[in-house]
Amino acid sequence: MNVADPVGAGYAESLARPGGNATGFVSFEYNLSGKWLELLKQIAPNVTRAGILRDPTISSGIGQFAVIQSVAPSVGVDVSPIGLRDSGEIERGIAAFARFANGGLIATASAATVFHRDLIIKLAARHRLPAVYSRRVYVTSGGLISYGSDILDQFRRAAGYVDRILKGEKPAEMPVQVPTKYEMVINLKTAKALDLTIPPSVLARADNVIE
Repeated sequence: MNVADPVGAGYAESLARPGGNATGFVSFEYNLSGKWLELLKQIAPNVTRAGILRDPTISSGIGQFAVIQSVAPSVGVDVSPIGLRDSGEIERGIAAFARFANGGLIATASAATVFHRDLIIKLAARHRLPAVYSRRVYVTSGGLISYGSDILDQFRRAAGYVDRILKGEKPAEMPVQVPTKYEMVINLKTAKALDLTIPPSVLARADNVIE
């Protein structure tokens, strides 16, 4: 099961002591959300508006948007939510947002974002909007840039948890683990199509560059 916020979703009493029959690894920390907005401003300095694709029906969608809002004044960007209920809402939301200049997108982490990723990437290209994503898969599918936890690293760490549980440890007493390794992926083909020049300081931090 992939749950962004196990406490908010009711699967764990706390990260330190889950208390039930479930434990594991979360895919991100809320503070990461603010990094996405900072990264958007770094790669596209002219951006003064950001459309935030988020699912308002889940706690993580609300939490991620709140963190992005808190960071927005410090980077000089106004943020607006865009719903993910269905493809129609996404198309209308991005089209309306793109009517005004100096915009960019952030696709927050959620199952709905993953499900609609091809549409979101296509609309970002159509409306020439620089976009930041939470996972590598968006960038390998044509998105501009992603910054998020290294999923493969979490899978490796999860194997140790499985071994401990099989040996008799109780999930209720095994802390939910937060990411310890992050990765940035950049698609230079997409940057070129948007007439963007990725700053050398950002390129130097990238774990993978698609050319």
